[in-house]
Amino acid sequence: NATQLNMAGTGIGTFNDRIRDAVRGGSPFGGYQEQGFSNGLYHDPNEVESRPEGIQRATLLLLMDQIRVAMAGNLADFSFTAYTGETVTGSQIQYGDGPAGYTADPQENINYISAHDNETLFDAIQYKAPAAATMADRVRMQNMGLSIVMFSQGVPFFHAGSDTLRSKSFDRDSYDSGDWYNGLDWSYQRSGFGIGLPLADKNQENYPLMQPLLADPALQPSQADIMANANVFREWLQIRQSSPLFRLQTAADVQARLAFHNTGSDQLGGLIVMSLLDAGLPVNLDPDVDMIVVLFNATTEPVTFAPEILQALELSGEFALHPVLASSSDAIVQGASYDAADRSFTVPGRTTAVFVLPEGSISVAVAVEEPVAAATPEATVAPDVAPTDEPSKANSPSPTPRPEATAAAPEEAETAEAGGSGLVWGIVVGVLAALGAAYLLLRRRLNQA
Repeated sequence: NATQLNMAGTGIGTFNDRIRDAVRGGSPFGGYQEQGFSNGLYHDPNEVESRPEGIQRATLLLLMDQIRVAMAGNLADFSFTAYTGETVTGSQIQYGDGPAGYTADPQENINYISAHDNETLFDAIQYKAPAAATMADRVRMQNMGLSIVMFSQGVPFFHAGSDTLRSKSFDRDSYDSGDWYNGLDWSYQRSGFGIGLPLADKNQENYPLMQPLLADPALQPSQADIMANANVFREWLQIRQSSPLFRLQTAADVQARLAFHNTGSDQLGGLIVMSLLDAGLPVNLDPDVDMIVVLFNATTEPVTFAPEILQALELSGEFALHPVLASSSDAIVQGASYDAADRSFTVPGRTTAVFVLPEGSISVAVAVEEPVAAATPEATVAPDVAPTDEPSKANSPSPTPRPEATAAAPEEAETAEAGGSGLVWGIVVGVLAALGAAYLLLRRRLNQA
C-alpha cells in the first residue's frame, strides 16, 4: 500500500500531516478549538483550555519536536535532542500511534498546514485564538504558521489564498459550495470570513460555535490586514530563494548542515531555533553566507537567545538580519537584533526572524605541520575543545623549520624533481585531510550545542 511509511525511499512525496497538526493544533477530525504551536498553546491559552499548565507545556514541547522533524525533511534518521533530553531520531518522535519522521529523502516531504479540504488556516485561527487576540495578533499567527512551511526542508505546499487570510467562513468541505465560499478576491478587499453559515452537510454540528464568531465585526480582516499577510509572505519567498541552504537536496546534507538549538528538557517553550551551516564542509553551497539562523518565536513576548554553537566558534564577522527583513513591510520584525558581545539574538513576540553570517566569518582551528624535506606531511587537528580568542601556546604546534635550499648536483636533478612532485602531492593530500578533519570537528560541536 502507498502509505506514508511505505513510500520512504521511493523518491515520491507524501503530504506531511504531522507539521499541519503541530502548527495548527487539533486535527481535521476534531479538536476545533485545540491550540497548536502558532496560535497560543500554553503561552496564550484560549477560553476552552482547562488542562494544567504542566500538561499544556509538555504538549507544546512534543509538538515542537514534531515540527523540528518536519523542518528537517521529516527524515526518519535525522538526529537531534528531544524535549526529554535524549538524543533521538525523527522516527522516534511520536505522532499519534506512529512515528513523526518517516522519509528517507527531503524530496519525499511535502510540508503543508492548509489545503482545499478542511478549514483554511485563517478559519482554524479564528476557532483557536483566545477571544482577546486582536486582528493584528491573528495575522501574525497566520504568518508564523506559513513561515514554518516556507523555511522547512522538502517541498513547501501553500493553499491558494493562504497569503491573503483566505476564509471559507468555516466551511470544511466546500466542494459543492460554489464561488460564494470558494472565491478568491484578488483586489484584497475581503477574505471571505463572515459571509454566512456554510452548508449544513458537514458543518451543522459546529453551527453553535461558528455563529457568534462569524457575526463578530472585530473578526473581519481589513484590506490592511490582508496586505500585512500578503506582503510578508512574498518577502519570505524571496528569502527562501536567496539561499540553497533552504532547499537541501539530500538526507546527508540535511544531517550535516541543519541543527536545532533551544532543545532538551529545559528549553523555552514556544521558540524554535534552527541553524543552517555552510562553512567548513566539503561543498560550499552558498557563496554569500557561512551560516543562517532562523528563530520562530511563537510566544507573545520578545525573547533573547544565545545558541551554544556560536560560543564555540571563532567568528570574524557578525550576524545581520536578512536584508529582505531589514527593509520589511513588517516594522516589528525590523526590531529583531543580534548582539555580538554575547552572540545572542533578540526576536519580538509572534515573529519569525532570519539572520545571516557573511561568507568567511567562521574560522575553524586546524593546524597542518610543515613537511620535512621530501617526507609526506601529516595533518593534525587542534584538540577538541572550544576555541578561545587567544589560543594557548601549549596547544599550538611548533612549525618545523624548512631546510635551506641547496643546488642539486647534475646527477641528482632527476631525483630531486621527482621528490618535489611527490612533496606537492603530499601537501595536497595533507590539506584535504585537514579540511575533512575540520569539518568533523565543526559537526561535533554542532551536535554538542
